[in-house]
Amino acid sequence: MVMQQYLLTYSGVVFALYLHHVIRAIEVPLDPNIQSELSQPPTITEQSVKDYIVDPRDNIFIECEAKGNPVPTFSWTRNGKFFNVAKDPKVSMQRRSGTLVIDFRGGGRPEDYEGEYQCSARNEYGTALSSKILLQVSRSPLWPKEHLDLVEIDEGSPLTLKCNPPPGLPPPVIFWMSSSMEPIHQDKRVSQGQNGDLYFSNVMLQDAQTDYSCNARFHFTHTIQQKNPYTLKVQTTRGVMETTPSFMYPYGTSSNQIVLRGVDLLLECIASGVPAPDIMWYKKGGELPTDKTKLENFNKALRITNVSEEDSGEYFCLASNKMGSIRHTISVRVKAAPYWLDEPQNLILAPGEDGRLVCRANGNPKPTIQWLVNGEPIESAPPNPSREVAGDTIVFRDTQIGSSAVYQCNASNEHGYLLANAFVSVLDVPPRILAPRNQLIKVIQYNRTLLDCPFFGSPIPTLRWFKNGQGSALDGENYQRHENGSLEINMARKEDQGIYTCVATNILGKAENQVRLEIKDPTRIVRGPEDLIVKRGSMVRLDCRIKHDSTLKLTVTWLKDDTPLYIGNRMKKEDDGLIIYGVAEKDQGDYTCVASTELDKDSAKAFLTVLAVVSAPTNRMTALPKERPERPRDLELTDLAERSVRLTWIPGDDNNSPITDYVVQFEEDKFQPGSWYNHSRYPGSVNSAVLRLSPYVNYQFRVIAVNEVGSSLPSLPSERYHTIGASPEINPTGVRGAGTQKNNMEITWTPLNATQAYGPNLRYIVNWRQRDTRESWSNETVRTTRHVVWNTPIYVPYEIKVQAENDFGRAPEPDVIIGYSGEDLPSAPRYIRIRQPNLETITLEWDHPEHPNGILTGYNLRYQAFNGSKTGRTLVETFSPNQTRFTLKRTDPISRYRFFLRARTQVGDGESIVEESPAPLNEAYTKNHVDIATQGWFIGLMCAIALLVLILLIVCFIKRSRGGKYPVREKVEVLDHEDHKVDDPSFDYSDEDNKEPPGSHTSLDGTIKQESDDSLVDYGEGGEGQFNEDGSFIGQYTVKKDKEETEGNESSEATSPVNAIYSLA
Repeated sequence: MVMQQYLLTYSGVVFALYLHHVIRAIEVPLDPNIQSELSQPPTITEQSVKDYIVDPRDNIFIECEAKGNPVPTFSWTRNGKFFNVAKDPKVSMQRRSGTLVIDFRGGGRPEDYEGEYQCSARNEYGTALSSKILLQVSRSPLWPKEHLDLVEIDEGSPLTLKCNPPPGLPPPVIFWMSSSMEPIHQDKRVSQGQNGDLYFSNVMLQDAQTDYSCNARFHFTHTIQQKNPYTLKVQTTRGVMETTPSFMYPYGTSSNQIVLRGVDLLLECIASGVPAPDIMWYKKGGELPTDKTKLENFNKALRITNVSEEDSGEYFCLASNKMGSIRHTISVRVKAAPYWLDEPQNLILAPGEDGRLVCRANGNPKPTIQWLVNGEPIESAPPNPSREVAGDTIVFRDTQIGSSAVYQCNASNEHGYLLANAFVSVLDVPPRILAPRNQLIKVIQYNRTLLDCPFFGSPIPTLRWFKNGQGSALDGENYQRHENGSLEINMARKEDQGIYTCVATNILGKAENQVRLEIKDPTRIVRGPEDLIVKRGSMVRLDCRIKHDSTLKLTVTWLKDDTPLYIGNRMKKEDDGLIIYGVAEKDQGDYTCVASTELDKDSAKAFLTVLAVVSAPTNRMTALPKERPERPRDLELTDLAERSVRLTWIPGDDNNSPITDYVVQFEEDKFQPGSWYNHSRYPGSVNSAVLRLSPYVNYQFRVIAVNEVGSSLPSLPSERYHTIGASPEINPTGVRGAGTQKNNMEITWTPLNATQAYGPNLRYIVNWRQRDTRESWSNETVRTTRHVVWNTPIYVPYEIKVQAENDFGRAPEPDVIIGYSGEDLPSAPRYIRIRQPNLETITLEWDHPEHPNGILTGYNLRYQAFNGSKTGRTLVETFSPNQTRFTLKRTDPISRYRFFLRARTQVGDGESIVEESPAPLNEAYTKNHVDIATQGWFIGLMCAIALLVLILLIVCFIKRSRGGKYPVREKVEVLDHEDHKVDDPSFDYSDEDNKEPPGSHTSLDGTIKQESDDSLVDYGEGGEGQFNEDGSFIGQYTVKKDKEETEGNESSEATSPVNAIYSLA
C-alpha cells in the first residue's frame, strides 16, 4: 500500500511537471515588424453574427476578415455546399478580404440568397473557419384582412382583445391605440400582455368611449401596421357585483417555463376581478434576487436579468383584492447553450517542444466536443504521431516543422453551439532584442529601477545580464531578473552606475543590447519658508534654498493656497526665495515652494499672516477708481524647442482691479501676415507659460491683460521664432462630393490653415472611385480647395479621400467619405393606380420612379376634369418625396379626370405618366354599347357572315342556270319511281337508297348526282309551270329539288361543308 501510494505521488509530480512544461508557450510580440516576418496560420478577426437579419432594401454584406502570413485566401459554403462566387454576377468579395457583397442595384430578390453561410480562410499553414451565419431577410407581412364584429359585454366582466400580429422577422413591437391614434391608457385594470393582447380585469362603462386598435411596428422598414379596431358596447346594470380574482393568463394553477442561461426571464400573471386585483411575486424556498429583479406592467410581470442556474425553482404570483386571493405557480428550469470554461488559445512552439490545446465548455444539457483540423473532422485528417486527442484536450509531443495547422473546437447541444479557432504554429527563430539600442536610464540614488530588455525567439531564448563587460551574470542580492527580460535593481547606489548588457541565446544564435545607467543626487530643500506674521504694507521674504544634482535642470515654482502664484509687480522671485513688497490682506495664506527636476521633486510650505494697520477714523470714505489694466511689457522667449517655447512677460499695473486673465495672441508672416489670432488663455496669477507650437510657422507673440473693467492694450510683439517643418498631421475637413451638372462631381474641402500646413508647398491629393466596384483609385494633386471630376454616370456614389501633403511628406491616410455625382431629371413614376371607392372621391396611388437619377424632392400632379369634348381648368398639387397617395374630392359624379404625374429632383421635373379615371357606370354602359361596331372581333364576324351569304347567292345562281339541262321524260320516270316508293308501305329505305337511279352516277365523294333530261312539267303540282328563255322550268321544281337534296344530305353528309355546297348545287 505504501509503495502504491509512492508511485501515485511520483506520477502526480511528473504529470504536474509535464503540465507546467506544456503550459509555457511562446508568445509572439505585438511588434508589427516581427509579425510581418513570421509565418502564421490564418486567424478569423471579424465575422457577421450567427443570426444575421438584413434589410431587403439594402445590399447584403456578410463579413469575414482574417489575418495570417502569407495573407489568407477566402472561400464560402452555402447550406453546406461550395458557394461559387464567380458564377453569380450579383455576388463579389471585397479586395484582400473575405467579406461577401450581394448587390441588388441591377434587380434581384434578396430572399433568393437566404441560407446558412460559412467562411474559410486558408494559407499554406492551415484553414480557419467562421461560425455558421444564418442569413435571413427581414419581413414585414401585411395584417390579414378581417372583419371584427361589435364586442358586446356586461359591465364588470373580464375581456381579452386579441392582437394576433403578423409573424414578422424580427418580431414586431406591439402597442395599442385608438383609430384616432390616441394611446390607450393602461393601469392595473387595463394592460397589454407580453403576447400583444389587451386585457381588461373588468370592463367599465367608460371603456366604450373609444375603440381599440392593435399596432405592429417593424424594425427594419420603420413601418407601422394597424389592425381593424375593436368597438365595445358595454351593457350596464344597476350595480356591478364584486368578484374574487381569477387568472386570465396563464391558465390554471400551475405552469412550466424554460429559459436559457444569460438571457432575461420574464414571468407574467394577469388576473380579472372586481375591484382589479393587485399582483405580488414570491419564490418558494428563497428570496427574489434584488440586484437583478424588476417588476413591470403594474407588477403583472417579473423580469430577472441575466439568468443563471441559481434562478431555477418555483415562483408564484398572488392576485388579491378585498374579495379574496388566488395564486399561480410557475416552475422555472434554466437550460444553457454552450459557454466557455477554457477556450482554446493559439499555440506557438519551437521544434521538439510539447504543448496542448484545451477546449472546455459547459451547458445544459452538457455539450459535446468535436475537434476539427483545417476545417475537417480530426478523425478523417492525416495521422500525426506527435498529436494525441483526449476528449477536450489535444496534446502535442516533440512537434516538428511542418506540423502547423488550425484546429477548430465545436461545442454544441440542442440550444446552440460555440466554434473556436486556435492555430498551432511551429517556428524556429533566432533571438531578437526588441528594445531600442543603447538606452540611457537615469535614476535617483537609493530608488528602485528597472532595466528593460524585451526579447523574442523560438525556442525561447535564455537571457542573461552583465555589467561593464564582466563575465559573471547578474543575479541575487541587489539584482532580480524577470521572465520578460527586465533586470530590477532594488536600491540604486553610486557603484551601480555603468553599462549593462543583456544577452539572449538559443540554439539558433544570440542577440544583445546595452543599457547605460546613471545615478543622480536627489533634489532637496535645505531651507524652506517659515510661518510669518507681518503688518500690512511691510516687506516679507520667504526662503527656499535648494540642493540638487547639477546635471539635471531645476525648476522652482511657488503656490499660494495650492494654486500657482501670480508673480505681480509687488513680488520678486529669487534663486533662494520670494520677496513680497507692500504686503496686503489678500497676500495672507499658505505659500509652497516646489523644486523639481525631470526625475524627482521636493516641496516646503509656510503660512503668512497679515495684520491690519489701525488708522484714525475719517468722516468720508472714498473708493479708488477702477480702470482697465496697463499693457504687459518685456516679453521674452526662452526654452526654445521644436514644438514649444516658454513666453514670459512683466504684468502692467492693474489700476485697482485685479487682473483675472491673460490672453496670448500670435501672428505668422507666411499665409496671413498682420493678422493676430488667439493662441491660449491663462489665469491672472501667472506671468509665464509654455506655448505649444506647430511646425513651419514664423511666430510672433503679444499678451493682453484682462480685469473686470475690460482688456488692456496689446503688449509690444515679442521677437520672432521660426519652427522647423514636418509632414502634416491632419487632413482637410469638410470633404464632400456633389454634382454641379449631371455628368460631373465637384469635390470640395476646408483647407488647412497656417498652423496646420507644417511645411512649404502645401497641396492636396484627391482620390476618387465609384463605390462598391473593383476599379482602382483615380487621383489628382491640386493646390486649390476644389476638384471637378467629369464624365461621371448620373447620380452614383463615389468613395472620396483628400490627403494633405507638403515638401516634408504626407499626412496620415485620410478617412473615406461618400459623395455623389450630378443629378438629372427622374424617370416617370412606375405606375399610377386609380380607385373610385364611391362617386364622391377618387384615390390615386403611385410608386417611385425606377430611375430617380438623384434625390427626389417631391412630386407634381396636374389634373383636369373632362366630359366628352369639354374640359375643365387644370389644377396642380405638389407632394413630398415620401407621399405616394392622394385623395381627390370630385366636383360632380359624371366627369372623368385626366392625371399627369411627374417626379422632381433639384434639377427639375422628370417625365410624366398619364392616366385617366374610369368612367362612371352609366357612361361605361353607353360607351360599350356604341363602340361595339369598332371592335375587331365584331368586324371579323360581319365579314364572315357576308362571305357566307355571297357563297349562297353564287350557289343559287349556278343551280338556276343548270335547271334547263334535265330531259323531262327521265325526270318524270324518276319521280314516278320515287312516288311508288313513298306509296308502298313495305318500302325498305335502306335497300332502295343503295340503288342507283337511271342516268345517275356516283361522285368521288359518295354523293349521287342526277343527270336527267325529263320535262320539268311533270314537277308541277296542278298548275302550269313557268319557263325561262332557254326552256327550262323554274319555280316548283327548283323548290322541290332543293328541298329533297337538302334533306338527303342532312342525314348522310351534314358534317362536310364541301358536301353541303354540292348538295345545294
